[in-house]
Amino acid sequence: MSTFGDLERAFADLYPYRWAFAAGLIIFLAAFLSFAYWKDWHRFVWRHRVRAGLIAAPVLVVTLWLAWFLGSPLFTNTTVDEEFPFAATATVPSDMDRAQVETVMAGLAKVESPVNEDMPVMPAATTPTPLPTVIPEPVAPTVIKEGQFQDIDGFHKGSGTATIYRGPDGSLLLRLEDFQVTNGPDLHVVLSPWEGPDGTSGGKFMSPGWIDLGKLKGNIGNQNYTIHDDVDIGIHNSVTIWCKPFNVIFSVAPLQDES
Repeated sequence: MSTFGDLERAFADLYPYRWAFAAGLIIFLAAFLSFAYWKDWHRFVWRHRVRAGLIAAPVLVVTLWLAWFLGSPLFTNTTVDEEFPFAATATVPSDMDRAQVETVMAGLAKVESPVNEDMPVMPAATTPTPLPTVIPEPVAPTVIKEGQFQDIDGFHKGSGTATIYRGPDGSLLLRLEDFQVTNGPDLHVVLSPWEGPDGTSGGKFMSPGWIDLGKLKGNIGNQNYTIHDDVDIGIHNSVTIWCKPFNVIFSVAPLQDES
């Protein structure tokens, strides 16, 4: 994997010229096919078409699949826009839309609201009536940690906010907002004790306790990732966008405690 990663980093400076290289490859293939036709190679292939087909078909399928899997992210973007889940169950006032509710809920999660009420004066009575114990439920999620995505190098770029929330029910959620990263094949979202960033290798974030939260849903947009309740958030210091096939880091968001 490290060899592929070194090659990927070596060709990173050529990324701005990807369209020119793609056009050059098409021209080269067209010229090669014209040359082959001129040399009557197609007649030889036709005479041995069964054998040629048995050899060429699987090679062509594998080549096309690899070319699409590894090359298509260089030319395409995937945009995701998921709602803030803790706002999904909220009642939407008539003068607000769902997007405004999400903004308010996310804002409340970052604001502490201390309450200091005076002890009520109890009326005199021979047998005081005990007050019921009421435990109010939180009305908004709490921000546990937050950080900003950073560029790794001139090719691997990332921006946006990574926020870990604890919901009113105790559930944990990682949310990426205003997020954008250079697209790549099979990108994953990783929670790690590693503080980052370091663009030389994808291995440093794999310190003890690292967790793969799954494939990146899109290289652009707002998105949510569930964190299991048994995860110790206190030990985690970064969110990493990791290219699994090449073992290369595309972007890192160092996390800071918000408590």
